[in-house]
Formats: sequence, structure tokens, C-alpha cells
Amino acid sequence: MIFTHEMKNNALVVRLTGDLIGENNSAAVVEVVTEAIQQKVKNCIVDISGLRYINSSGIGLLITILTKFRNKGGEVYLMKPSESVQKLLVITKLNAIFQIIQSEDEVLKS
Repeated sequence: MIFTHEMKNNALVVRLTGDLIGENNSAAVVEVVTEAIQQKVKNCIVDISGLRYINSSGIGLLITILTKFRNKGGEVYLMKPSESVQKLLVITKLNAIFQIIQSEDEVLKS
């Protein structure tokens, strides 16, 4: 998995590409999230449009991000899941836990 991040309108935007299978760089993602929360960032957009596959460790990473933000009164949005990732979210019922969006504007304008 490759990830990048940036701040937009006081929201953390994390872009994940490749396969989210709990690799070594998952800790780096959590570190970026933790730093953003310490800076009082309340919203996180995780762009998962570039993900081909997610395993249980990858799901664990997404839940960790969600837990960290919600514990501080924030929210996490998953953006543009591919068809296969969307099916996984439905099967695992994570689509009921995460807010699924199609564009950053849905969050950044509010």
C-alpha cells in the first residue's frame, strides 16, 4: 500500500492505493492520524478509490482511524470505494459504521 496525506480546510485527507493488507506503513498512517488529532483536526477523509483489496488487517486500520477520530468528537469518511471494496464494506456491515462519500466537497463545504 502507498499512502499520501494533506490538510484541506482543517480536514485530514489520506489517500490509500494498492492493497490494504496491514503492511509496515500502517503504523505511519496511524501516526499521521494521531498528529492531526493532536492539532484539533475533527474530520478525516480516507480516499480509498485506489484500493484493489482490503484484508482483515486493513479493516483493522480503518477502524483504528475511525475510533481515534470519534473518541475526540470527529468523523471519518471513506471516499469512492471501488466496487469490490464496496461489496466488502456491505458484507462486513462497515458501510453502516463509516460514512461513504463520493467527493471531498461533501465534507469540505460543510
